[in-house]
Amino acid sequence: MQLLHDVWVNWFEGEENGYNVPYFHEWRRQDKIELLDQIPLLYIEESLYHYIENDMQDIPKSLLDNIYRQSYMRRGMERKVIDYACVVTDGNDIIAFDTIGYQIPIRKSRLIPRQERNIYDMIKSLKVKRFPIVQHKKEYHLLSMSPDLVIGLTRRERQLKQLLMMALDQLRTTAHLDELRYWLTEWDPKQYSKIRFMNEAEVWNQLYQGVQLGWSKAHEDLCQKLIKGHPFLEKLWEVEDVQQTSRRNQKIRE
Repeated sequence: MQLLHDVWVNWFEGEENGYNVPYFHEWRRQDKIELLDQIPLLYIEESLYHYIENDMQDIPKSLLDNIYRQSYMRRGMERKVIDYACVVTDGNDIIAFDTIGYQIPIRKSRLIPRQERNIYDMIKSLKVKRFPIVQHKKEYHLLSMSPDLVIGLTRRERQLKQLLMMALDQLRTTAHLDELRYWLTEWDPKQYSKIRFMNEAEVWNQLYQGVQLGWSKAHEDLCQKLIKGHPFLEKLWEVEDVQQTSRRNQKIRE
């Protein structure tokens, strides 16, 4: 088994989709980056790689058995063993995961570019390891967007778009017809004359279809309005707003 040493990781917990595990150029100063003393590397099939990167399903037991207690991290003078952690690659992309003792990839991280280059060099002399998985079709929905809907977006834009979808999910659950018509008019005021005669399903579909593509100032404005009065969502917005202000101040200082 190939082992990597002194690996920097930036864990993102509970992220089902790989697009929510940022690459190094989107890491932030406030992220909790850790140094692993040692972690195994596996060169695996593309189908299994995407299964791990873009889902929260059970990892094959044979793979887990291969990596059991092969990872270590240092905390002060103590060297702590990690039950199930690994860096996997399909030759095209790389991701690290840690199950924190379970059988699913609870935590995921990208690596720094130097380590990625080393891995691509290492696998030139390796054969792909095969582990059986139960194939299933990934289902995308309002709270788990298709990757096509976030292509080209920055980390902040992806986070805010996810926040918008969470707000829309609450709206769909609680709003009555007049309120839905109000929000569709906010989004697309030019359609006001038509919106007045739409039923609930038509209004909802028009709103969702309208906002799901891309990201713009209009998306951001709608999101900010929708989350008002929802403390949890407002807190998530505040986190991204603070990050944005911090980056602007950093650029000014530079």
